[in-house]
Amino acid sequence: MRVAYALATVAAIACAWTGSVQAQNFPKPEIKTIPTPAEPNAIPLYAGVAPGSEGATQVEHWNVLMGGRAIRNVTRPTLTPFLPAKDKATGAAVIVVPGGAYMMLSIDGEGVQVAEWLAAHGVAAFVLKYRLDPTPDDDEAALGALAARFGAAARSGADKVPPIFQPLAIADAQEALRLVRRRAEEWGVDPKRVGMVGFSAGAMTVLQTTLKDAPDARPDFVAPIYGPLNTVTPPSHPQPLFAAIAADDPLFGRTDFGLVQAWRQAGGSTELHVYQKGDHGFGMRKQGTTSDLWIDQFFAWMKAMGFLTKS
Repeated sequence: MRVAYALATVAAIACAWTGSVQAQNFPKPEIKTIPTPAEPNAIPLYAGVAPGSEGATQVEHWNVLMGGRAIRNVTRPTLTPFLPAKDKATGAAVIVVPGGAYMMLSIDGEGVQVAEWLAAHGVAAFVLKYRLDPTPDDDEAALGALAARFGAAARSGADKVPPIFQPLAIADAQEALRLVRRRAEEWGVDPKRVGMVGFSAGAMTVLQTTLKDAPDARPDFVAPIYGPLNTVTPPSHPQPLFAAIAADDPLFGRTDFGLVQAWRQAGGSTELHVYQKGDHGFGMRKQGTTSDLWIDQFFAWMKAMGFLTKS
């Protein structure tokens, strides 16, 4: 089982604490520390200490959570390229932004595996390891803090969950866009075809980065996957948007899709997929539901929108 599913399980346990489901139906997730792996291809986003983290004392942790890897306490953000074979390269690029409630990163099912799939299909992909809220060094305490955050969301009602906010993550996403465009020629990327896909908190980061609308850090297309779909004020010239969510998502499944409506009203192109089942955190996990197809549909959308066509 992957971290994305584990996070969904944590969410379900949190819901149980609020009385909405039976707690005994959800076994306690297992979490353990693993040695920090070598990341030879990871590129630091900043030279030296990342701005805003000068006083940070937390130490980065890598965990296994129900069979998948998770990263906590990131203070040195990086971007890891996954480049397609030159004979398959389309020139398109996607920055992949994992989720984890801003307390950890689901680095496999919402990061590396997404990037590998995209690269195999001719899209240059870049996994963003961005800065997070600090969590306790102790694994069990960290898991409890994560469950408490999900519990607070569950208590607010799944249709009223306020987006959580991490300004350092947004700054990292903006810097990732700048980095990809600076090195676009080296990586065989068209700097006018650089998009972002994010999951849960990563979807929030993608959306908040988009709403910042910084001239030098504006994605060309965006794909929030199982993030909140509440109404926002879009940029003046909204870029194409692809959104996907499962109707049985315990956090964000009950929504009026105000984000999509606002995007359309502002003149933006949108595509929305609402899967009957898939839960929160389906990522690259195959469940035998139509949510399994999201990445194929995202790729088909990119192709239909012309993002895979060499200029």
